[in-house]
Amino acid sequence: MNTASYPDLHDSAVFITGGGSGIGAAFVRAFCRAGARVAFVSLDEAKAQALCAEIETETGSTPFFQQCDITDINRLQTCIESAADKIGAIRILINNAARDTRHTLDGMDPDAWDTSLNTNLRPHFFSAQKVAAGMRALGGGCIINVGSNSAMLGLSGYPAYVTAKAGIIGLTKALARELGPDNIRANALVPGWVMTERQKRLWVTEEALRECLDQQCLKHTICEQDIADAALFLASNAARMISAQALVVDGGRT
Repeated sequence: MNTASYPDLHDSAVFITGGGSGIGAAFVRAFCRAGARVAFVSLDEAKAQALCAEIETETGSTPFFQQCDITDINRLQTCIESAADKIGAIRILINNAARDTRHTLDGMDPDAWDTSLNTNLRPHFFSAQKVAAGMRALGGGCIINVGSNSAMLGLSGYPAYVTAKAGIIGLTKALARELGPDNIRANALVPGWVMTERQKRLWVTEEALRECLDQQCLKHTICEQDIADAALFLASNAARMISAQALVVDGGRT
């Protein structure tokens, strides 16, 4: 698959949450291939280290990995600070990490609700808080918050997750308005059902996939690279006047 090239991304410092697998790993690969200086956090050290080795073999450069539970805000912000020390002030932040654990209204207690929101929404605010000063000093930057079309469709089966993903749109617009005078852009990147290894292992059935494709305008499954290509665009100067928007990549399902 041929993808666009964005030379201005070369040597940019990028910080990605949840970069060890799935869509996050595709982000790490894509920005490393673009010549960016990439740092990422992930819970799974084994997968993250394997990814770093693969990228080093392919590109000759190694992304900077730190293990982090993003629900620990102090640890997350410390990782961002360490990344900036290692690769330079962060110009591009991608808030990607999420957990789409299935649950029901009746089965949700306050602790489980807090865990979902503390994973799927709260870190986005505090990572943006941490990078803002450095982006101002650089003269601008880009924040990409990864949402989900589950919030647009109102899908059942994980109401707290859907709530968090809806909140990402509001947070993105608020960040764009507050940080815009400093030439810092904020956009949401909203995937549809991406066929990651986790999705295939846990949720994809022949019936569910057929239903999804029937609802899409484009009758192809969505892969991680489709989302990474959109992130490259949003982070590049090609999108320099795009902010406070939600770029939906779901094959026309919504």
